[in-house]
Amino acid sequence: MSNPLRDLPSVTKLLAAPALVAARERHPHAAVTAAARSALDSARNKLASGESPAVGVEALAAEVVAALDAQALPALRPVINATGVVLHTNLGRSPLHEEAARAAYEAARGYLNLELDLATGKRASRQGNVRAGLRAITGAESATAVNNCAAATVIALRAIAVEHQEGIAGGAHGGFPLRNEVIVSRGQLVEIGGSFRIPEVMAVGGAILREVGTTNITRLSDYERAITPNTAALMRVHASNYRVRGYTKSVDLPQLVELGRKRGLPVIDDAGSGQAVDLTPFGLPGEPLVSASIAAGADLVLFSGDKLLGGPQCGILAGKADLVQKVEKDPLMRAFRLDKMTLAALEATLRLYRDPAEALRTVPTLRMLTTPLADLRRRCESFAEWLRAIPGITVGVREDESFVGGGSLPDVSVPTAVLAISAANMSETELAARLRTGTPAVVGRVQDERVLLDLRCVFERQEEELLEAVRLAVGRTE
Repeated sequence: MSNPLRDLPSVTKLLAAPALVAARERHPHAAVTAAARSALDSARNKLASGESPAVGVEALAAEVVAALDAQALPALRPVINATGVVLHTNLGRSPLHEEAARAAYEAARGYLNLELDLATGKRASRQGNVRAGLRAITGAESATAVNNCAAATVIALRAIAVEHQEGIAGGAHGGFPLRNEVIVSRGQLVEIGGSFRIPEVMAVGGAILREVGTTNITRLSDYERAITPNTAALMRVHASNYRVRGYTKSVDLPQLVELGRKRGLPVIDDAGSGQAVDLTPFGLPGEPLVSASIAAGADLVLFSGDKLLGGPQCGILAGKADLVQKVEKDPLMRAFRLDKMTLAALEATLRLYRDPAEALRTVPTLRMLTTPLADLRRRCESFAEWLRAIPGITVGVREDESFVGGGSLPDVSVPTAVLAISAANMSETELAARLRTGTPAVVGRVQDERVLLDLRCVFERQEEELLEAVRLAVGRTE
C-alpha cells in the first residue's frame, strides 16, 4: 500500500510553481515560504488523520496564494453600509464630508500649525483652530473639544465639582462643606454603551451622584429639596438611546437653569447627539439643538461630534468662557486632547455649517437622513434592473424602515426603499455572509428569507462596487 505522504511535493517544488513565483512579486519571499510550509504541514496533518486533501502542486499553490492574499488585507477596511442605519456604531458612525476627509489626510501626511500662531510665531492653543466654528454653531461664549462625549462629561465634572475639593484639600476646609455633589434625575441615569453608565462616569469624574425623583417622574421640587451646601451642580442628561413613555414628568432645561441661577449653581446639559440644525421638518423630532441648550442658559453643554453633527469622533464642551477655561487647564485635558487629524476634520466639518441649508445638502449624515423616500425608490428600481441581469438572482423593491442609530432618536424610523434579494441554491444567511466577507465587504440585513440592501447609506460612487460584490457573491464557489 502506497504512502500518501509521498505524494506531497517538497517545499522547493511547491515554491517553483508559477503561481508562487508570481506571488513573490506581491508578497515578501519569507512570507511566501512560510505560507508554503504551513500549507504542506496542514496537508500532512490531514493525511495522517485519514482525510484526503488536495496534494497536487497547483492546488497547494492556489491555497498558498489565497492565504497570502487574505493575510495582506488590512484588519480595518472599507465597508459598504447597506443596513440603512445611518450612524452605525459598528461601522464607524458618521462618514466624513470629502473636505473633512481631505483635511485629515493633509494633516496626517505633513506638518501644520497645530499649536503655532503663524502671525506672531508664538505657541498657541490647538483648540483655537476649532473654537470659532464651535461658537458659531452653538452661540456659546467659548468651546473646546476632547476625544469623545464620555471624556467631555468626565472633565466637565472635574472642572465644576472636583475644583471645590482641590481648593480645600488636605482637610483644611475649616468646617466648610465639600461641594462635590451633582444632582441628576433617576430617569436620566443612562447607559451609553459598553456598560459605561452615568453613575460610573460621575465616579470617574470625581463627583458624587445625588439621584432625585423616580424613573418616570421627576419634579422641580425634587431638585430643590436635594440641594445642600455640598451641591456643586445640577445636571440634565438627554435620554438619547431610550424613551420613557406613559405617565411621565420631567423638568425642562429652562426650569433647571432658573433654579440654578436662584441657588448659585451651574447647570450642565449632556445633550448627547450634537444636533446643530433642526431636523423636525424631516420627521426627526426628539433631539435637543445644542444652540437651544445654550440659549436656555446652560453653563456647559456636552455633545458628540460623530453623530448628528456628522464629523469625526470627539466630545464637545460649549458654554461659559470661565468654565471652558477651567476644563482646558485641567491636567486630564492632555490625556483627552484631540490629535491633529481629528482637529483638522472637525474644523472642516464646522465650516460646512456656515450655511445651515447647505449643511443639510452636503454633510453626508444629514443628507442621508433627509433623502426623500421617492428618491430612494427610484434609485432602488434602477439598481434592481442591473441586478436582474445577474444569473441566479431574484430581486424585488419594497418599502421598509431606516434608523438613525448611534444612540440617537431610538424610537424614530425613517421610511425607506430596499432591494430584497435571494439567490438560487443559496440561503439568505449564506448570501449575507458572502457579501460580508467579500471585497468590498457589504453589510445588509436578513429579513423574511431575503437579504435586504438599503441604498440610503450607500454612496452613489459605491454603486458599481456593490453591483460587482453581489455578482461575485452569487457566482463564488466554495
